[in-house]
Amino acid sequence: MKILVLNCGSSSLKYQLLNMENEQLLVKGLCERIGIDGVLKHERNEIKYEASIAMPDHNAAVKIVLEALLDKNHGAISSIDEIHAVGHRVVHGGEFFSDSVLIDDKVEAAIEACCDVAPLHNPPNLIGIRACKTVMPGKPQVAVFDTAFHQTMPKKAYLYAIPYELYEQHKIRKYGFHGTSHKYVSMQAAKLLGKPYASLKIITCHLGNGASICAVNKGASADTSMGFTPLEGLAMGTRSGSVDPAVVAALIDRGICPSVQAAIDLLNKKSGMLGLSGVSSDFRDIESAKKDGNARAETALDVFYYKVAKYIGEYAAAMNGVDAVVFTAGLGENSIATREAICGYLSYLGVEVDSEKNNCRGKEIDFSTECAKVRTLVIPTNEELVIARDTKSALQK
Repeated sequence: MKILVLNCGSSSLKYQLLNMENEQLLVKGLCERIGIDGVLKHERNEIKYEASIAMPDHNAAVKIVLEALLDKNHGAISSIDEIHAVGHRVVHGGEFFSDSVLIDDKVEAAIEACCDVAPLHNPPNLIGIRACKTVMPGKPQVAVFDTAFHQTMPKKAYLYAIPYELYEQHKIRKYGFHGTSHKYVSMQAAKLLGKPYASLKIITCHLGNGASICAVNKGASADTSMGFTPLEGLAMGTRSGSVDPAVVAALIDRGICPSVQAAIDLLNKKSGMLGLSGVSSDFRDIESAKKDGNARAETALDVFYYKVAKYIGEYAAAMNGVDAVVFTAGLGENSIATREAICGYLSYLGVEVDSEKNNCRGKEIDFSTECAKVRTLVIPTNEELVIARDTKSALQK
């Protein structure tokens, strides 16, 4: 069974083709600058191919992906019939979905109904779904939701202390995101530790330009740092993370922002590490600036480390203990300094880091000392594999 995994952005389309008989990655690639000029980046067996190709819309991009998959030189299939289904990453499923589902008209309508709470993500996700319907009519499609893994959160975790009617009537609540990543790395953590998934208390730290923490209690999401939107929680590349809601009013009242939307845009696009450091939203640039003596860069990193450590402490309390802390995503997998700084706050939990083991990038490892009471792990995330697995499971159901 071959599954095509698609992750659609407003002007981009990431794809992977996996053979689910052995979970082998056959090809992967990226269509960029859709609607502008178009660039295809395609890779098979570590051999990379790049071409400038006109992509006026996502329908054209999907056709180009299929042509790349069929290409005699760098493709992986001889017929579209070899693709059994398409799995789509969909960011927001609201309270409609607690699992991945086959897409039909009702599912499509529900995804569209969530566009107002995920305006940057759900519309392009829908574009990808509809493009596949046009280009591959009748091919089964599955929606895999970032929010689904977090639907196990109890009310005490997802409700905001605002009038309850706002939840009942408008579904204003915490939803959480990065669910496929948190699900994958927590399950991998159990395998690495050699213990049953349902017996463990795991805190997963998805740290990248977008970042979130999740408390995974006995195989289920118990709480997570992102909220009604991905703006809540940690300070991120350009996002402020949690701030006093009155800040929005202050930005408007003091003439800094002309409207609520402008204030939200400031918190989403001009804040976080970029706003604090004045250097960049890229942690690598900020770490480099810190080494050069930039005080604001050092402060920005200190804020980030501190807030991550606070969430870890909060979730250890929420679960009444923790067995493992897992680091994943671009920063969590690759920044030795980030892991070391965050773990420096956690000795009270029984975290002890082996500096030699921690001196690694992008590989699965337990970097705890032998006597540490709480294990600290690096596990590279693989959201595409989760999407392919869920797509296969939805087909079999």
